[in-house]
Formats: sequence, structure tokens, C-alpha cells
Amino acid sequence: MHLMTAPPPTPSGDPSAPTLTGKRVLVVFNPKSGRGDSELPEFVQLLREAGAEVTERELQKGTPMSDYVQDLESFTYLVGSGGDGTVSSLAYAARYRNVPMLAFPAGTANLIAQNLDLPTDAAGLVDVVRSGHSIRLDMGELEVKGELSGFCMLAGAGVDAVMIKDSEELKERFGAMAYVMSAMKHLNARKTTFHLTIDGQKREFEGIGVMLANFGMANYRLPITTDISPGDGQFTVILMKAGNLARLLPNLIDSVRVKLNLGDPMFGGNLETIEARTVTVDAAEPFPIQYDGELHDESTPFSARILPGAVEFLTQAKTEDVQT
Repeated sequence: MHLMTAPPPTPSGDPSAPTLTGKRVLVVFNPKSGRGDSELPEFVQLLREAGAEVTERELQKGTPMSDYVQDLESFTYLVGSGGDGTVSSLAYAARYRNVPMLAFPAGTANLIAQNLDLPTDAAGLVDVVRSGHSIRLDMGELEVKGELSGFCMLAGAGVDAVMIKDSEELKERFGAMAYVMSAMKHLNARKTTFHLTIDGQKREFEGIGVMLANFGMANYRLPITTDISPGDGQFTVILMKAGNLARLLPNLIDSVRVKLNLGDPMFGGNLETIEARTVTVDAAEPFPIQYDGELHDESTPFSARILPGAVEFLTQAKTEDVQT
């Protein structure tokens, strides 16, 4: 584990801005996220100029995430720098520890940061830390063959996991466009029969995927579907019944219409949503599993449960701003 602690330099900049003098900030970062290009060094320097004592810890292969936050209670704030998988894994390791966390956007898509309506520049992110404003939100806990993982955004099996798998080799060259290219490749995704247990009730359907959503916004804060809240103590289970991805476009249009108060949904039948606290997913054919953009080594079946109020995220947004 890389560990570096240095005393902060004399604060500079806007004298009216809130000071971070006396605040201890732990920064856990993935150096490989986002092709290694982020404003993290500038962010850390600005924190120190604002008076904070900053400790940086670089993720190392084979080191459990829990090792990086063993002494978390001695810090004022936690910063997770990386993609959505890194942020979720760190948030899970720090769950219920009552130390507000900043989801620093250093990955490819940074959907968690987008859902939290965070700025993308170093100075703006430092302002978020200065303000100290946080909201307490839920997380999901995924169990696959006895192995537990945490996710903030969503987990799923089916076409979304297949797309992520295929986009991995394209991300280094094309960034976020890799997901679009993969989606085009899988317009006619294979269907199967999914067997679900939702809060103890059995259910099956034929479709191309199942998603368990905690946050509800995709790129550019477009709503995946309506009525998703990361603070209501439950998942929104999305049953993807459409025969191909192109048929899901009307549902996105519906979500945007409702978000903008333009009227009731015009389309239906391609998606079904169900609220749940616990979910088990199996499929007639094994499907890969993804959570917050990370592929699991195993395939279906998997189980998940909601962890109400598990994490405090630093953000200038209000709770209602992160709902769809």
C-alpha cells in the first residue's frame, strides 16, 4: 500500500471560502482509472492549500479494500478516486462508518458522480468538500456463491453485462463511446427465461435482462426509468422484456417526458419495474453478472439486498435532486 502524508502548506486563494484547516482527508485512488488521466493531483494540492491534511493511498492488486480504511474514523472525509467500480467497492468497505465520502470522477463513465450531480473540475470538487454537505443514501449488497460485493448504481444480469464485457477492450481507445459501440453490436440480444424471487415472492419472465437499480440516471443524467430513489430503502427491479435494445428507446423517451413534466408515459410493455428489498436472480441459461460497470467472475444465479442509508456522499445536491 502506498501511503503518503504531508503537512498542508499555507492556505491560499479566496479568503472568504470555508477553510479546511484541521480537517483530515483520506484519498484512496485507482491510478489506472480513466486511462490514468484525471485532475486528482490538482485536487489534492488545492485541498492542502485550503488547509487540509491529506493522506493518499494507492490501490494495489491483491490488497483488500477494507485495508485502506481500517483507520477511517480518524479522518474527517473520505475521497474515492476511480471508476464506478472503485467508488462502490470503497463505499462498501466504508459502509455505516459515518465518514462522508466524495465520489471523485476519474473513470470512464463516472455514473455515480453524475447521479450525485458533482462538478468534474478539481476546483469545483474541492468546493464540495469545503461545504461539507452530504446526503445519506442506500447501497446494494450482491452475493454470488458466498462472495459479497457492494454497489451504488445498479447490478444486473443479461444484455447489460454482455455489453460491458464486450466494451472492456474498447474503453482504452474510445472511452465512454465503447459502451455505445457495444450496444450497437447487441441490438438483437438473446432472450432467456429469468427466475426471480422478489421479497420472497416467486416470479419468472422471458426477456433480455434484469437490472437492480439504486441510482437511476445514465449518462448526461438521463433517467433510466421513473421513480428510482437511492434513499427510499429499496431497489427498483427492472425487467427488460424487449426483444432488442432498439425497442427500449421509447421507454427512455417516456422517462425524459415524465422527468420534464411533459405528460404521462406514451409507451409501455418493454420494461416492467418492481420495488423490492431483497432479490434473487437465476436464468435458464447462465448470464454474466455486472455491478456498477464491473464484471463478476461468476454467472447467474445471484442474490442482492438493500443496505438502507449505508453511505454518506458529499454533494451539493439535495436528496430530491438524485431521484428520477
